[in-house]
Amino acid sequence: MDAGTVRGWSKQFDEMTGRVGPCFGRHDLRSQATGYLRGLLGSVERKNSWQLSEHLGREKPYGIQRLLGRASWDADEVRDALIRYAAEHLVGPGDPGVLIVDETGFLKKGDKSVGVQRQYSGTAGRIENCQIGVFLALATSRGRALVDRALYLPESWCSDASRCKEAGVPEEVAFATKPQLAMKMLGRAFEAGLQPEFVLADEVYGNDVSVRPNTRSRVNWATLIAGDSGLVDEELQASARGVCRAAFH
Repeated sequence: MDAGTVRGWSKQFDEMTGRVGPCFGRHDLRSQATGYLRGLLGSVERKNSWQLSEHLGREKPYGIQRLLGRASWDADEVRDALIRYAAEHLVGPGDPGVLIVDETGFLKKGDKSVGVQRQYSGTAGRIENCQIGVFLALATSRGRALVDRALYLPESWCSDASRCKEAGVPEEVAFATKPQLAMKMLGRAFEAGLQPEFVLADEVYGNDVSVRPNTRSRVNWATLIAGDSGLVDEELQASARGVCRAAFH
């Protein structure tokens, strides 16, 4: 890797932040967002507001805390800009890539974080007090990027209006299973112009027979499924393995 390549990264970073900058409206918020991203990409070991602010040469973390907690900007607008940016830079002729659905758990100690409860966390490999996030990633031979996310809100939360109100959950949010959250994210990706050769997922999504028919006309699925489900498509699975080897080479 040469110095020219590294300098090119800086130019691409400026291009990317210029793309999402308008999502933040005010100039000071754009500056805070750019600094925050630089900190996340930096060498800081613990990426909390205090450590990131110190890395950026700031005495106090209030700017980053305000950006993440109180400032008015549209995270979904940033997401849409990111999907478009990823599509333009990672997808190429003959290389539509694959979309990958997966979830991860965020371990918590209390009961105030939105969606937290005792539930299975693949991150921990056991039932823990945690939040669960469902994520969508794009992978091609050119690179990989997370392009969407959704917080899983358990039924115990959705049925407790006062708890949701206290935590700031919008009234219109209703219960959705993890596969349903994944379908919404895939729909947004397709609408943004992504046309992956395959969607990859584990058996949480592979075993849900309501998921694949909704997208099968647009994209092939390659998933882990329970052995007794009767849903195995050996030809598609073999083809998917070849695509994955190319995307992750």
